[in-house]
Amino acid sequence: MLRLLVHVEGQTEETFVNDVLRDHLTRCGYDVVGARLVGNRRLRCNRGGIRTWEAVRTDILRHLKEDTGAVATTMVDYYALPHSWPGRAEAPSKNSTSEKAVHVESALLADIVGAMGPRFDPRRFIPLVMMHEFEALLFSDPDRFAQAVGRADLAQDFRDIRDDFESPEDINDSAETAPSKRIEALFPRYEKPLFGVVAALEIGLPTIRQQCPHFNEWLERLEALPTEFSRKPDRP
Repeated sequence: MLRLLVHVEGQTEETFVNDVLRDHLTRCGYDVVGARLVGNRRLRCNRGGIRTWEAVRTDILRHLKEDTGAVATTMVDYYALPHSWPGRAEAPSKNSTSEKAVHVESALLADIVGAMGPRFDPRRFIPLVMMHEFEALLFSDPDRFAQAVGRADLAQDFRDIRDDFESPEDINDSAETAPSKRIEALFPRYEKPLFGVVAALEIGLPTIRQQCPHFNEWLERLEALPTEFSRKPDRP
């Protein structure tokens, strides 16, 4: 039996995992798929609402050690990460958004593997660092996004934002122009947990994957694991 726990930074990501990803990944062979917030309001640090790496690391290590039939992953926002997270302080020197994300993910994996010891299977920890928060995924289909939030009149505005970037995952220029900030400027009634997941369901996972290559690569790795772990080792 293979279980997957996604360590997420907020309620929107938690609902996205439970309402959008869970059924898809259980069809791929996972017995259980769930999400867990990386902290609470009292314990999270002020920057982006995410706890320090030491605190999150403790949660991940405890999970991996207590449940040896589990895979752990993360869904966190690069720009909200405290610099205590491995690789975060050095990542700005990388050229592209995807390179920055991969740099941090590699550093997180190395840290967890080192802490778990030489007998740990590194396939059991597959981190995802999303560059510009969950809302970037919603620009995968601006028309369906606008319809989902009941504001079809905003479709062109959403398209204009999307067309300025190579991928929805690249949408941002500063802390003031993060995807959610852009949405709220056009639609002040936007509520992240509610509208975000409704829009994701309307857009559909195939479209999000097609438009967001880094997210898709992460999902492909998760999809492959149940089959990999179910294979019997070759006899010598």
